[in-house]
Amino acid sequence: MMKIGCGCAVAILLGLLGGCSQGGDAGKPPAAVARPPVAVETAIATMGSLTEGIEVTGSLAPKFEVDVKSEVVGLVREVYVTEWVRVAKGAPLARLDVREQEATVKGAEAALASAKASLLQARVAETRSRRELERITHLKEAGLATRQALDDAGTEAEASAARIAAAEAQAQAAEEQLSLARTRLGKGMIHAPMAGIVSERRVNVGDLVGEAGANQPIFHIVDNRILNLTATVPSTAMAGLRPGLALVFSTDALPGRSFRGTLRHINPAVNEMDRSVRVIAEVDNAGGELKGGLFVKGRIVTGQREGVVLVAREALSGWDVVGKKARIWIAVGNRAQGRDAQTGLVTETGVEIVSGLSPGEVYVIRGGFNVKAGDVLLVARKQGA
Repeated sequence: MMKIGCGCAVAILLGLLGGCSQGGDAGKPPAAVARPPVAVETAIATMGSLTEGIEVTGSLAPKFEVDVKSEVVGLVREVYVTEWVRVAKGAPLARLDVREQEATVKGAEAALASAKASLLQARVAETRSRRELERITHLKEAGLATRQALDDAGTEAEASAARIAAAEAQAQAAEEQLSLARTRLGKGMIHAPMAGIVSERRVNVGDLVGEAGANQPIFHIVDNRILNLTATVPSTAMAGLRPGLALVFSTDALPGRSFRGTLRHINPAVNEMDRSVRVIAEVDNAGGELKGGLFVKGRIVTGQREGVVLVAREALSGWDVVGKKARIWIAVGNRAQGRDAQTGLVTETGVEIVSGLSPGEVYVIRGGFNVKAGDVLLVARKQGA
């Protein structure tokens, strides 16, 4: 019985001591759990140049292209070119059956020869009548010819002169008819009206071309050495447009490459549907890399500013594009500090920071989504150091 009482007393004593110990720490808060360092990439803010411009989309088309048609009706006898071959200006493309035109030319040549013969006869007759008039005049002066004979000789001389005029007119008309017949004969040979590449051939030997009312193109020739880039610009940006501005563009057909054109034409009228202005830029394509019909994206360069702070788009948190506001995380020592920034123009290389970041400051370029104010930053990589 004594042993059991002693054990109970010891247990009670230990319980009292434990209760006193817990009561003494009850008013103390638990220790705060510290956030681990946040891995980020940083960059040093520097000043550079900013190219101002107007973003556009558009399409390319050859500046010079032509549909080749036949001016005369006829069957195709020969075709000299195929598709996708380059031709020079004046090169023969096809030849028609021109036997009818050849016969017309021969008939016109015969008519001209007849007219010239008639003209020669009229001139001979005129010479004879003029000499006869001179002879009768001398005889009349000598009293050996009557007044009637002199009048008859004068009338014949005048008639001979009129016959010469008529014969000359007939000869000229015959020459014009021959020239017309030869021109029509020459149209049986179809030539390239300009240098370029035959993009389409729509005719074969034996086809009838040049039918009235159905004169369809038989060849299509394009010259890709100069292209027109047609794009639309919002009317709100038209004040910055002027001929001669550069247009830098790219196309998905040739990824990783950029091309350059020059603004040539600005439509004087605004499209009432979308309030846009159509512009045309001229693109030098001497190398032939670009093709008509390609869709392009580009920028009309309207100016350039120096001393501008630019940051990558991923450095901005909560970016309000319309309101031009964003938040940037600045590295002060090894701690993160949030700062409100005002943004400006947006380019392919970055975003302009109007205020909120000064040159030389270190800012978080990647990893900022996980950063809170006062966090310790673990810089994984530092750009521009």
